Amino acid sequence: MKIYTKTGDKGTTSLIGGTRLSKAHIRIDAYGTVDELNSYIGLLRDQPVNENRRDLLKEIQDRLFTIGSHLASESDQTRRILPDLRDEDLVLLEKEMDLITSKTPTLRAFVLPGGHQSVSFGHIARTVCRRAERTVIALGQDEEVEEIVIRYLNRLSDYLFMLCRAMTYELEIEEVTWKPRVPGRE
Repeated sequence: MKIYTKTGDKGTTSLIGGTRLSKAHIRIDAYGTVDELNSYIGLLRDQPVNENRRDLLKEIQDRLFTIGSHLASESDQTRRILPDLRDEDLVLLEKEMDLITSKTPTLRAFVLPGGHQSVSFGHIARTVCRRAERTVIALGQDEEVEEIVIRYLNRLSDYLFMLCRAMTYELEIEEVTWKPRVPGRE
């Protein structure tokens, strides 16, 4: 089987179910952004600091593939042939965030992205996750989107923020905090 089909040469692609859409359609943007996020999660999984979290990060990648498959499908297809997303998937992220919270210092200021390359990769993943969430919400204003997809992306972006805090702590580097410049207080 060849990877190239030439069917997208005129700027369209097919959903699971056969409907062709412009590659600029918001549905394509939504699952494309989820795919981009999945790539960044893979980059995070490959960071040595995340060696003990590789299974969790792979689980997240699996869930993102599930989300992508739902977004790439016509609504009648999602009930028949696709993997599912469950409340337990959100609970897993919440438990991991609670564990990180118990091990890291109390957050007392806004944190700027950076301080270490691995942490920076995490913040890029977090912001791509937020963009994916916004795009899926925009899609949901005109088309059916399962509510759990939006909830999962929201929870995942929170987890990615906490993962950045965990990496910072484990790498024994200082969090880069925002120190706003306020007129008259300089």
